[in-house]
Amino acid sequence: MRCQATLPNAIVAIALTFSGALTARAATPAPPKAQELQAAEQARIAAQKAQAAAAAQAARTAAEEKRLSDARIATAARLRVMEADLADAADKVADLARKRADTQAEIEQRAASLAPLLPVIERLQQYPAETLLAMPQPADESVRGLLVLGGITRQLANDVASLRAEQGQLSQLGLALEDARQRLVTRQATQAREAAVLDRQLDAARLQRHVAEDDADQWTRRAAEAAAKTDSLRQAIARIEAERQAAAERQAEQARAEEAARQKANLHAPSPTPPSRQAAQPGAVPSTLLVPVAGSVVRNFGDVVDGISATGLAYRVPPGARVVAPCTGRVVFAGLFRSYGLLTILDCGGGYHAVLSGFDRLDVRLGQNVQQGEPIGAMPNWNPLAVQKSPTLNLEIRRDGQPINPTPYLKAS
Repeated sequence: MRCQATLPNAIVAIALTFSGALTARAATPAPPKAQELQAAEQARIAAQKAQAAAAAQAARTAAEEKRLSDARIATAARLRVMEADLADAADKVADLARKRADTQAEIEQRAASLAPLLPVIERLQQYPAETLLAMPQPADESVRGLLVLGGITRQLANDVASLRAEQGQLSQLGLALEDARQRLVTRQATQAREAAVLDRQLDAARLQRHVAEDDADQWTRRAAEAAAKTDSLRQAIARIEAERQAAAERQAEQARAEEAARQKANLHAPSPTPPSRQAAQPGAVPSTLLVPVAGSVVRNFGDVVDGISATGLAYRVPPGARVVAPCTGRVVFAGLFRSYGLLTILDCGGGYHAVLSGFDRLDVRLGQNVQQGEPIGAMPNWNPLAVQKSPTLNLEIRRDGQPINPTPYLKAS
């Protein structure tokens, strides 16, 4: 009886053990096949190659952009030397033209004042006594009048001599002006040849950007649109800076979300960013800023003009002078702005912005990153022979929206 009772229990135990083994085998996934492992390995290798190719292409693109940018900077530097000579020649021509015009005007005024007296002077010189005796007056008054007329005659003679000297000076000014004009024409021709080289480089850069890059980042466009609607430059920069900070916060939030998603999916290698979307961020503001144009300062920071204190510098420039970036940074505004005309704002980093206006043409686009010394625009052409006010480039450096004196930071080259 005991053996009969024990046998079913053993059978049950064996059955339970066999059932558990079947259940465990069913819960364990089947090992992958060799073909699946090979396909997964090939996909991993292909992904690594694609990532390496993208990184190499990004490096090649960045190196080529840096090379082209350095070439533009070198060309602009050579052109600046020529423009400095042109500025001296243009200033001399303009100064001589003004002196000649002033001398001509003085001669004409002096001649006009002498014209009515010339017949009387000529008669007095030929017949002084007869002219006075012909007038009905006492003898003592005639003598006194003769003495006075003698003094007047001597003064008029001196005036005529001065007039002749001024006419001789005018002739010398004309000769000097012609000589200066010839030197100016030579320098303008040299400048034009070097400027043509720079223009070809700028055209190639524009074509490359058109083919390889998208438009400016969305935040840059929004910031520029908001800045254009403001009433003052300070408000414009504040709107640009606010949009930049908001974009940075959005980017940081997106990065955090992507990192969380990667950690959740156990992906340790971040996805490569397409080269066309990688943008160099502006570095810290340099200890020195580059003087943006050849020429001379005609208005300093703090000078009072029409009752208003100047918030920047104004440069008198040679005809068609090229303007370069005073700092490395990002173009956050490029276009017309209120009474400033064509204006561009560079974000130099660290809360610093460089504001330049007075252009005839801009050679940069919104959202573009530029290096210090890279050409960003051109000034108007003007004729030094015409007595006129030459155009000026206005430069402001703003820190956290407030204008500061740029002079201590500026270097010539």
